[in-house]
Amino acid sequence: MMEQQSIAIFILLGGFLTLMFLRIPIAFALGLSSLATFFYLDIPTMVLAHRMVNGLNSFTFLAVPFFILAGQLMGEGGISDKLVRFADTLVGRMRGGLAQANIVSSSMFGGISGSSVADVASIGSFLVPSMVKRGHTPEYSVAVTISSSVQGVLIPPSQNMIYFALAAGGLSIEKLFIAGYVPGFMLGGSLMLLCWILAIKQGHPTGERYSFKESIKVGLDASIGLFTIVIIIGGILFGIFTATESAAVATVYALLVTMFIYKSMTLGKFVSVLKMSMSTLATVMAIIMTSSAFAFLLGFLNVPTMLSDMILSLSSNPIVAMLAINLLLLILGMLMDMGVLILLLTPMLLPIAVALGYDPIHFGMIMLINLGIGVCTPPVGTSLLVGCSIGKVSIGTTVKAMLPFYLVMVTVLMLVTFVPALSMTLPNLLD
Repeated sequence: MMEQQSIAIFILLGGFLTLMFLRIPIAFALGLSSLATFFYLDIPTMVLAHRMVNGLNSFTFLAVPFFILAGQLMGEGGISDKLVRFADTLVGRMRGGLAQANIVSSSMFGGISGSSVADVASIGSFLVPSMVKRGHTPEYSVAVTISSSVQGVLIPPSQNMIYFALAAGGLSIEKLFIAGYVPGFMLGGSLMLLCWILAIKQGHPTGERYSFKESIKVGLDASIGLFTIVIIIGGILFGIFTATESAAVATVYALLVTMFIYKSMTLGKFVSVLKMSMSTLATVMAIIMTSSAFAFLLGFLNVPTMLSDMILSLSSNPIVAMLAINLLLLILGMLMDMGVLILLLTPMLLPIAVALGYDPIHFGMIMLINLGIGVCTPPVGTSLLVGCSIGKVSIGTTVKAMLPFYLVMVTVLMLVTFVPALSMTLPNLLD
């Protein structure tokens, strides 16, 4: 029996890693390795089909397509440009102010799109050339854009929080959303402090100054788009909507704003947005379905318990054990997509974290920051790749410019890991 279990684990994990190495799409790698393991263990394939369908059979999951569509509407509808200009009126007059505006813009747009990559693609395409034009180096401009985009996975709404809630067995989306505010804004504030220090040290240029009248006009223009956040978070906090319902309402609001108020969304653009959203959603659905079957097999083969025993055998000290988990997440985050890792690792690592005394909501924040750093690091960091493509700079020079930003992000990670109040104070107010 032990030999059969070992061979099955080898087929499941070895097959998945081999297919990944061969650059097979993740959904297919998960599905094929799971199918091979099902056949080896002689488990009826109907169980595989049931597990895949069951992965999508959740009311919570319905929020995902709406948040994807709302983010696409906001990005393509030009709201990101308005948010950038608004951020520039707030902090642009500082030395190196456009870098500060970049971070503030990410705080706002991340709270609308919920995606680090969407943040880089939308805001970066406008801000990176602007920063270079004002005298910043291309690699520094890309580094600021990439690192600040991590706020998108922490400041709600965040698609990745929904994935974590699903993988954890149905945690409160509302509490997860609220828990992300303090870590998200703390990260943004820390990055702004770093940019201020670098601006003084390296003599970065000051930003554009706006008159009071211009600032009011820009602020009012941007506030219409920012009201999306009020709909989502306010609706949830006051019990008007569930997270899924708020996502649907926010999508309708985004469409109305971009089409009839800003008048930046044409019918042709809307069709294009629908196509992009459907493409993204199809990929997400395929990954969730196949990862559900993969996760079932991990549990069936007792892999989470083995991993737990291995980590806890390193030390009985909770601090050392959590540092080991953080290191594992940081390394894996450099190699695989964030959403996939959340769906695969949560069932394995969450029981360990709970055994160490961590609240599931708190551990969710720890996992999101870890994997958020991962999307900024080579070799597979999607935000890093998108940012380098926009800035037309090499990964090597960008990573060198990213070093102080990595230090800040890891420092915030350690604070969130070992100071539970940063993540749990606001969610506890909902009890």
